[in-house]
Amino acid sequence: MIRRRAIATTAIGCLLSGAICGYAANRTPEQPAAGEYIRHTFSPWAFVRAAAGAAVNQVDNTPYEWGQGAEGFGKRFASALGKHLVKKAIQYPVARLMHEALGYQRSDQTEFKLRLRHALIATVYTTKTTTGKKTVATNEFAGAFGSGLISRLWQPASVRTVGYGFLSGGITLGVDAGSNVLREFWPDIRHKLHHGGASGNQRELQRREPSVQPSPNP
Repeated sequence: MIRRRAIATTAIGCLLSGAICGYAANRTPEQPAAGEYIRHTFSPWAFVRAAAGAAVNQVDNTPYEWGQGAEGFGKRFASALGKHLVKKAIQYPVARLMHEALGYQRSDQTEFKLRLRHALIATVYTTKTTTGKKTVATNEFAGAFGSGLISRLWQPASVRTVGYGFLSGGITLGVDAGSNVLREFWPDIRHKLHHGGASGNQRELQRREPSVQPSPNP
């Protein structure tokens, strides 16, 4: 049951955050200003993603103490949104302190395997804003596992354990990894759907064309 819930939550979170924000992927990652951080934290997509997570847990009746119906869904939605807020509250100051870039930048490669590898590695590696060198994404790990553990404080007894806290953090990392993959490939998919296919050069130009839209969280 736990494994099934983790897979479902990860898949839905990936589809939402990746598909919605995929065409913002060419944006160069940088540390956000406070105003930008607030906009991303309270973006409409954060509420959509929280609702999706709550729906998965509602179907799975997890945690069972919250029951079903509107009241149960409301508790699950509030919990998912609270976890998102905690993640951002941890992630932002850690990134500032460690001089780590936030956001995702799409690969300049053309081969599928190299682009996929780039997207997955970008979940746990980022760029130093001071030197431009690659570094472990401390903010991502701190936000994912910190929010997973802290969210246990308002969870009922059946899931108020350290193990569930780490499981929740792992699901968050999985959602973020899937989001990066969709951000990498979604512009290509969208262009093909809209234009019925394109030549290799046209696809490459479309993939590299920058566009901007606020990105949600994981």
